[in-house]
Order: sequence, then C-alpha cells, then structure tokens
Amino acid sequence: MKFTLSWLKEHLETEATLDEIVDALTDLGLEVEEVADPAATLGAFRIARIAEAVKHPDADKLNLCRVEVMDAPGGAVEEVQVVCGAPNARTGLVGVFAPVGTHIPGTGVDLKPGVIRGQASNGMMCSERELELSEDHDGIIELPSDAPLGMRYIDYAGLNDPMIYIKITPNRPDALGVRGIARDLTARGLGVLKALDVVPVEGGFPSPVSVAIDPALKEKGCPLFGGRVIRGVQNGPSPKWLQQRLTAVGLRPISALVDVTNFFTIALNRPLHVFDVAKVEGGALRVHPAEGGEEILALDGKAYRLAPGMMAISDAKGVESIAGIMGGEHSGCTDETTDVFLESAYWDPITVAATGRALKINSDARYRFERGVDPEFTLPGLELATRMILDLCGGEASEVVTDGAVPDTARQYRFDAARCSSLVGMDIPEAEQRRILQALGFVLDGDRVTPPSWRPDVLGDADLVEEVARVASLTKLEGKPMARPQTGVPAPILTPLQKRERLMRRTLASLGYHECVTYSFIDSASAALFGGGEDAVKLENPISSEMTHMRPDLLPGLLQAAARNQARGFMDLALFELGPVFHGGEPGEQEIQATGLLIGANGPRDPHHARRAVDLFDAKGDAEAVLAAIGAPAKTQSDRNVAGWFHPGRAGRLTLGKNALATFGEVHPKVLKAYGIKGAAVAFTLPLAAAPMPKKAGATRAALVLNDLQAVERDFAFVVDSTVEALAVTNAAQGADKALIEAVRVFDEFSGEKAESQMGAGKKSLAISVRLQPQGKTLTEKEIEAVSAKIVEKVGKATGGVLRG
Repeated sequence: MKFTLSWLKEHLETEATLDEIVDALTDLGLEVEEVADPAATLGAFRIARIAEAVKHPDADKLNLCRVEVMDAPGGAVEEVQVVCGAPNARTGLVGVFAPVGTHIPGTGVDLKPGVIRGQASNGMMCSERELELSEDHDGIIELPSDAPLGMRYIDYAGLNDPMIYIKITPNRPDALGVRGIARDLTARGLGVLKALDVVPVEGGFPSPVSVAIDPALKEKGCPLFGGRVIRGVQNGPSPKWLQQRLTAVGLRPISALVDVTNFFTIALNRPLHVFDVAKVEGGALRVHPAEGGEEILALDGKAYRLAPGMMAISDAKGVESIAGIMGGEHSGCTDETTDVFLESAYWDPITVAATGRALKINSDARYRFERGVDPEFTLPGLELATRMILDLCGGEASEVVTDGAVPDTARQYRFDAARCSSLVGMDIPEAEQRRILQALGFVLDGDRVTPPSWRPDVLGDADLVEEVARVASLTKLEGKPMARPQTGVPAPILTPLQKRERLMRRTLASLGYHECVTYSFIDSASAALFGGGEDAVKLENPISSEMTHMRPDLLPGLLQAAARNQARGFMDLALFELGPVFHGGEPGEQEIQATGLLIGANGPRDPHHARRAVDLFDAKGDAEAVLAAIGAPAKTQSDRNVAGWFHPGRAGRLTLGKNALATFGEVHPKVLKAYGIKGAAVAFTLPLAAAPMPKKAGATRAALVLNDLQAVERDFAFVVDSTVEALAVTNAAQGADKALIEAVRVFDEFSGEKAESQMGAGKKSLAISVRLQPQGKTLTEKEIEAVSAKIVEKVGKATGGVLRG
C-alpha cells in the first residue's frame, strides 16, 4: 500500500513529523517498507531562465543556450552554457535546470561536463519524462515567466511530498485505504480523523441501464450491485493534482474517468468501474456465473477464457467484465466517451480470490476484494465518486439503480477490560481501552462491543484485546518473571512423551543420522503410494500442486530429500525426521513418528575394512538402539507384517504382543524407482507413543547385578528346511530354560546347492551359540547335558530340525 504524506493529511489533521508517523505505523503493525523522499531525487533541480538561445553552429537540431542559474531565490546569478535539443528551447523560457553532478532519474544518467559538436555543455534543461513526472518528452518544461528563479522545482510544483510504502497483512483490509491508515494514527493519538461527508447526488433522470444479480450469486457471490449513468461527461486528462497523486504511488494516469476510480481505490479502499454506455448492448448489466468458455479481452490487453462458475458482468451481447477483478476492453472508456455507467458492488472475497488465482490476474481491485472491503460503504462510495466525476468531467447523473442488499455483518462481543492483562500482560486503564476502540470505529454499549463493518478480521473478544494492545504499543510490554513456588521443587515442565521425543532425536543424531525437517504436505501420488491420499486429509487451499495432502508417513519427505542429495553427488546418506503424520482430518487422527533412512554404503572408503551396501539389519540395529534409549522392553518379538512400501521379503516388525514398536527393512523397489533413488535403501519407523513407558521413568537407574559364576557356551548345528527362519530356531532354543539361558545367537548358515548335496534337497544348516549363566552354583556336566537335550527337543518340535551329524 503506497500513499503520500499530503494524501494522508487530507484525512488526518496532524502536526506529527514524517519520522513520527513512520515509527507509529510500524509500531501499529503497518510495517513501513520504504519512504521515498522526492527531495533526495529531485532536490537538485532548480528553476532557471534561458537568457539567450541561438542555433548550434555545427548542428541544425541543437540550440546553444546561455542559462541564468541561481542556487537560491534572490541569490547570485551564474550563467551556464547548455547545449539543448528541445524544439521549444528559446530565449526567455523559464524551465527546470539540472547542474553538473545531478542524477537524472528518467534516464539513469549522472550529468558530467561535456562537449557536444565542439561546444561545451555544463548542465541540462529537463523535460517531464526526465524527472519521471510523466511520459512527455516533446520538449523541456515550460514555467510561467514569474516563476521564482533559483527555487527548487519540487517546492514550486508541490512535489515535495514523501511517499510511504507499508506492508499490509492479510487480516487488515481496512488499511488498504488511506483513510483506514489515518484512523489507526488517530487512535494512536497522532492527530484527529477528519469528517467524511457523503452528500447524495440527486438523480436527474431514470437510469437507462438496469442491473440484475443472478439468484445463484445473490446469497454469497454478489450480495449488492449498484450504479448510475452519468451523461454528457467530457473525458480527457485528469487535473494535474490528481495525476501527481496517482503518479506518486506508482499508478499511470489514463483519463479523468479512470483516474477517479483509481483515486477512490487508494483513498477509501472502494474499487469502482466505469462502463461506456454507448457500448453496453441491451441497456442492462447482469451479474451471473459463467457457463464456461466465454472469452473477454481485459483492460490489461490480455484475453481470458472463463471457467464454469466464475462471476462475470455481461450485457445482451456477452461478457463485459470479470466481476471484482478487471473490466473488459470493449466497454472501457475513451476520450470519445460521453455517457458512462459508474458501478459499485460488493463481491465475495473467496470467489474473487479463486477466480483471480485461476486466471492469474493481479489487479488492485482483486487485491482488495479478496481481502474484504467495507460492504456498507458500497453505495456511499458511489455517491462520492459521482460527485468527483461531475466536478471534473461535468455531466448529469441519473438515479441510482441497485439489486441485492448490504450483507449483514453485525456482531457483538463482550468487553472485559481485565482480559488485556490476562492475555497480553499489559495493564491499560479501562477508559483508555474504550477510547482506543471508539477511535477505531467500534461501537460500545455497556459491556458489549460492535465491530465496524470495515473490520471483517475482528471475530472474537480476544481480537478486541489485540486492537487495544497494538494501539497502546506492544513496546510498552514489560518482561516479568513467572511466579515461583515458595517451597518445594517445581513440577517438571516437559511431559514424558516430550522427553521421549527429545531423547529419540538425540539418539538418532548420535548414531550418525542427519535430521531433516520436511513439509507436512505432499502430492497426491506420494500420499497414495504410502497409504494416504483420502479426501479427509486433502487441503482445501494448497500452496501448490505438489502440496495437496497431509502426509501419511515421514518416508516421502526423506526420499525426496535423498533424491535431491543424490542429484548433487551425495550417494551415501543417513537421514532422519521426527514429526507428525496424519491418518484423518479430525483431532486425534495423527501421531508423532521417528523415521530413519539409510542409502548407499555403510561407511566411507577405508583401506582396512570392506565397504558393503546397507541392509535391513542396519535399520533393525538402529531401531533397537532407539528403543533401548527410551527404555522400551528388551525382549520383543518379530514378524513380517509390514506396510506395502517395504520389501515384502526383506522387512519386519518389532512387536510387544499386538503392539508394533518399530518397522524396519528395505524400501520397496517400486518406491525407490518412483523417487529416482539409486542404490540400496533401508528405513525404519518408530511411533513415538507405541513403546510402553518405563514403570519407574523418574526413578534412578537400577542397581548393577554381577554374577561371579562362570558362564557356559554350547554350540548346536541344526539341519532344517530351507524355508525355516533363524528366528524360529533361536526362539525355540531360548524357551528351553528361561532361567539359565542368557542369550542365543546365530553364528553360521550353510545353504545352497553344496549344502543340499550333503544334507538333502531343500535343507540347510543353522548353527547357534547358547550362553548358559549359572545362578547360585556352578553347573555340573550332567545339568549342562540336560539343558542341551532340552534345547534339541524344543528346536526339533518347533522347526523339525535335527542335530547335524
């Protein structure tokens, strides 16, 4: 939002300096991005007179001018020779002079002493385009003969008017008008808001153009559409003051009629549009949803095709305007226009935003309507614009024609002065709070507050506190220590799950993983690949087509990160993320997960150790390390019940009863292909809350128990079917004597054609080591043999295995 200081003072009676205003705006939440002071760019240009102008002796189109220059009005006169090519350069002309060393903004040139066709030139007589005042470059600026020589041109022309550019947050549509900004400064105490008198213009005749809103749009899309015909206007260039006002904020003056609509857009946040009545077919304008396929050449010179449901304004012939966004070229006003229809309407923000985004049109009207303009100012704005058009262009206004009604935005909230202290921590007297709200346009009746129609962002009593706090200035907020208990130890702040989350993150980092933070949104294809993609987790207003769904798993984000790293030459990766995943759109339909991803080799090149590709046991080992760190039970079971994005034969789960503590294994080849991953990739996933909490999570570590009796190890080699899993053998052996058997470990496997030639088709050999830890006394050979026999029996019964001969 751009405006000038003088424009602000048309609505705000103030003695505040520019610096005070700028500081107050930023403090109020209207962050100042830039202050453009014309004195910095045009301060060196002064009024000067050409004492003599003669033809250049060596160039027919150049003049040799002797210019009288003063550094201040009434100062000493200095004559400077200037070579000038302007056709209107002549003796006695009073214009604008730029001395040597001046930067010319219109050309970007820094003036230096020069020689043009053999004649010295020390300065420049300037045109309006060279000062960026207009596009006029037909000649140099001509001023009245009594213009004070030596005076700065910006002071003489009233251009010494700083431009302020502020950053508007989406929740403050009222600040998209100069008057809304002045209202905030009034509440801050920097001045008084001037009255805005709306005197209706009495219509002299019935409007020859009628208006109608399609019933399908009356409820929401366009609740109110109004306008009137002004006949007998004389369109042409707008007055200089209006052109300067628009130019200062970056708008190009077009014609008086169009400039008036732009003026009200900036000044009062009331976008308007004018139609040339001679080009409106059928004498009627209707607002309707597009059927689809209609084309319109808009005022920006581009053709647009409307999709079904987009709002349009049409006459009997076809679409004349994209409602709330941009008018059409066909019905636009020109210098030949004599009769106009001035339109003022209220458009639904969401509908305008959807249409503008779909058509990729960015206009001042769309920018304001999609944020929400004041619905109650629709017809008063029409009256004010009518009055200005009559003053500038003449003519006679018709009666106002409307369809629809002003939407009801009335709402009330309870005013509680004490909430300012409890919510913000600022103690502001109740009288001051009431003054601030009233200055902002709120209506107070006892303990009930009614927000004004231009503040659609105020939707609760907490917003009232926010308004009071920002106007009072949050810089006055003082930091205060939290109250501490007088006795005892404060209760812990972090919950057990928060502590577990921190511990998981630190453990994974210590295992060599790099933490990633990826978006919680993914594309629909990735969501479907990982078991998601339902409408319940689809975003209504996604950032892009690649972020349409909430993620059902953390792996998609990690795989995308890995693919980007591999594309840059990093082939060996260890990545992890800890964050939420979503299984539905309702509260509670999400959980926190920790996921790790290993890709490539298990380490860097080393002359002493062989490199190998990562495998599922790397993922399993890291998953078990994390579970051990958070105090999960050490004895878990394993199964193959894994999700479809894991390899069906090279993945598994660690479970505790029916509760899955972790899933680990190779990522499915189809998933790796979809993400363009090269090489082996294994992963593991641990739901944060799956593992039970340690029974004594807050207690000290258990006492160390050491057994001074020597352990005994026995090795067994079993011949089993090649389909038997090693886990079945180790579990059976472990169950032979849970008190004595401390650990069972597989240390050898003999399989393949050579093994089958010795042991029979479909057979293999699994060798296990069983560690027996005596309790209370040393084991005798007989007791060891008894346990060994029981191990052979248990394994044979569970797997059909027999001792290898």
